[in-house]
Amino acid sequence: MTHTDRLPDFLLLDLVKRALDEDLGGAGDVTSQAVIPDGTTYSAKLNAREAGVISGMQIARIAFHTVDPLLTVKTLIADGRPCKPGDICMTIEGDAKSILMAERVALNFAGHLSGIATMTAAYTAKATGTKTKITCTRKTTPGLRLVEKEAVRHGGGSNHRFGLNDAILIKDNHIAAAGGVRAVLERARAVASHMRRIEIEVDTLDQLTEVLSVGGADCVLLDNMDNMQLAEAVKMVGGRLITEASGGMTLDRIAGVAGAGVDYISVGALTHTVKTLDLGLDF
Repeated sequence: MTHTDRLPDFLLLDLVKRALDEDLGGAGDVTSQAVIPDGTTYSAKLNAREAGVISGMQIARIAFHTVDPLLTVKTLIADGRPCKPGDICMTIEGDAKSILMAERVALNFAGHLSGIATMTAAYTAKATGTKTKITCTRKTTPGLRLVEKEAVRHGGGSNHRFGLNDAILIKDNHIAAAGGVRAVLERARAVASHMRRIEIEVDTLDQLTEVLSVGGADCVLLDNMDNMQLAEAVKMVGGRLITEASGGMTLDRIAGVAGAGVDYISVGALTHTVKTLDLGLDF
């Protein structure tokens, strides 16, 4: 899946600056200052050392240009594109000290986000041939939600809500605190607008029956159900609600869950349990 830079650069500047401040502190790169003569220029390559799906090239470019706007940065593998070992993802030319000052921040972002895109691509591949879409959750690294969810899209997945403020998702604790399924749905519908969907979580088919009888929901989250229960739930819903399966969605379960006919499978592991893709910078 090919993507151009979809986020405006200014949305990422504060994130990059905080990361650079953390790495450079008040003294900068004391090693490079000590050993590299002023005016030394180099050409560096950001290389893939394993196969995967690239993400984070936009934020890597911003990191290099934040340190030194005079650096020449060329992206050769765009976010959302596959890579194989030895591929050159980006070239950076200019002041050697500047390149080294931005190196670790650029690689940290690119490796982490490419890991998310790569894992997402593996999950989406398991659902090939079905209508089911793979989506992420709010289980993101604090401060990195925007770019982690973008990485999910680079891997071919879709995004769930970005925060508590952009959708109504009624979970078991809400139901308990509000006094039951009917009460919670009636209250949610009273404040929802035509722009804001209501999703409700159910753990059993009996709960789903109650949700369907009460009405008012747009989506139903089928939590921790086995494949037979999911298939029965989809049959019960009959297309009246959007169906989402969640809970314990490991890679080896995806094909079976997608085969049950759900619209979405939400996977927290896409962002909270991810292996960094091995990328390196070589002069």
